[in-house]
Amino acid sequence: MRRAQVMRETNETRIALELDLDNPGSGEISTGIAFFDHMLASMARHGHFFFSCRAEGDLDVDTHHTIEDTGIVFGQALRQAIGDGKGMVRFAHALIPMDEALACAALDCGGRGYLVFKGEFSHPKVGGVEREIFEHFFYSVCIRGGITANLSMEGKNDHHKCEALFKAFGIALGQATRTGPWPATVPSTKGSL
Repeated sequence: MRRAQVMRETNETRIALELDLDNPGSGEISTGIAFFDHMLASMARHGHFFFSCRAEGDLDVDTHHTIEDTGIVFGQALRQAIGDGKGMVRFAHALIPMDEALACAALDCGGRGYLVFKGEFSHPKVGGVEREIFEHFFYSVCIRGGITANLSMEGKNDHHKCEALFKAFGIALGQATRTGPWPATVPSTKGSL
């Protein structure tokens, strides 16, 4: 069973997240940040994995702690759900257009957390969210999840760029974490992730 339930509570946030890599479905997503909820829902739907997240945070301050901590918890859930990685594809990529925008995600779910992020937003906020937090979200997911990711985006419309990026990440993640008919061995010459 490649599932995980992770809860995290700090003085700034309270987050409960459920992830199932093998049984897609619509989970409840409620972070108090409508645009972020939309991005997470798009990521999970196109990645074909179950994702449910309830987050409460200090939104009276700003969105940073809620989005960052959601990334931390998502990464922890991924690491738990992947487990030893036996039978997993491990590598995948996705190139996703959305009107004039184009986003690329290339992932290695091999246990080493690293992020390369290329592209910029034109406005200070995207969907009411401070633009720099999106890169930080993916950084938190990758570091806690043991994922190496190379993400890039280009285009004119910030909403399109951001949504294409979340979809590309979700699709690549869904493909990289799939298991198949090959022998249930760890996808590494080292013998472990």
